Amino acid sequence: MDERRAYRHCEQVTRHAAANFFYGIRLLPAPKRRAMCAVYAFARQVDDIGDGALEAERKLADLAAARASLAAVDPDADDPVLAALGHARRRFPLPLDALDDLIAGVEMDVRGTRFETFDELVLYCRRVAGSIGRLCLAIFQPARPGEAVTLADDLGVAMQLTNILRDVREDLGNGRVYLPAEDLRRFAIEDLFSAGDEPLTDLVRFEAARARGWFDQGLRLLPLLDSRSASCVLAMTGIYRRILERIERQPGEVLKRRVSLPPWEKAWGAARSLLGAGRMRRAEVRPAA
Repeated sequence: MDERRAYRHCEQVTRHAAANFFYGIRLLPAPKRRAMCAVYAFARQVDDIGDGALEAERKLADLAAARASLAAVDPDADDPVLAALGHARRRFPLPLDALDDLIAGVEMDVRGTRFETFDELVLYCRRVAGSIGRLCLAIFQPARPGEAVTLADDLGVAMQLTNILRDVREDLGNGRVYLPAEDLRRFAIEDLFSAGDEPLTDLVRFEAARARGWFDQGLRLLPLLDSRSASCVLAMTGIYRRILERIERQPGEVLKRRVSLPPWEKAWGAARSLLGAGRMRRAEVRPAA
């Protein structure tokens, strides 16, 4: 598979299917951006299996095939995504076991896993989102990698919690409930669709406060990154944090629609992150007094 063709395929997938992700990664230099697109394209394939219309048994078989395909990640692979991942691995130390974790998280979705406790939900978040964070770190190449991995996992939890709150209505329609059962009991909610306004508001704001706490912890990653990588993280997390703010202001909206930002607001946030990266770069090269 020609390297340019493989990467071009992954970039097209990312641009089409992942607006929030793409607004961040387009701030990166080309080699890192291409590697990020390769990671996303594989993750998109896995997510599409989990969200597809096939029976659960077939989905699990397809996920097992996706896991087996990780052994075929190679620049000479016929599949453009596997080839792009192979090229990316020549430049960056991508931990493919993180993609295995992602598949394990999607298998939880397919099996209809419900979460009794918040700790169980955190494990799921680390699998489906923290795994991508660990792959991103391999591309960013941070200072103090051990510390950075933990913080990237925390950011993954924060963004996945935001996703869960944003997608409450859609997930209910698909028979999925991600909010922990212990939290529903805490606010005397037996069924989300029939929850009263006050209990629902209290529950959503409680979970949003948790997500903010995970963001506060995870954003300690920024000083460990170069300025361009930090701007990428700021752009992506900025979008999610603004979505979280909207949810906190209008908690009842999560049962009416999918809370999102207009494209202009995403672009504005990305531009602000790029300006911030410029200031960071100038600070990095400024001579000491």
